Amino acid sequence: MAHDNTAHQHESSTKRIWQVFAILSVVTIVEVILGILRPPFLTETTVIGMHLLNWIFIILTLYKAYYIAWAFMHMEHETKGLRRAVVWSGIFLAIYLIFILLTEGGYIYEVYENGYIAWDF
Repeated sequence: MAHDNTAHQHESSTKRIWQVFAILSVVTIVEVILGILRPPFLTETTVIGMHLLNWIFIILTLYKAYYIAWAFMHMEHETKGLRRAVVWSGIFLAIYLIFILLTEGGYIYEVYENGYIAWDF
């Protein structure tokens, strides 16, 4: 009887590994295809100061990070409070880092495009 239970767990773990592999592969393939094709309607449409294609890349990257934490860090088997503390703080930090990088990148782009910026106080 115990042998049947172990065999069932092994089979379900193998199924879970292939499921995670398939989901992460599909998301990565979508990212690569969008990066190669760069559809004009995604590169010409601007949302909150950034091209729609960049927003799609950011969202897909955050989804992959969340799913990796969910599957490989075994967050799906933890308590609800621990899951929220680990995953949501990581998501918040990633969004904050993206905000800082985009803000500083925009400033540096303006400096290189317009030359020296002088402020009159």
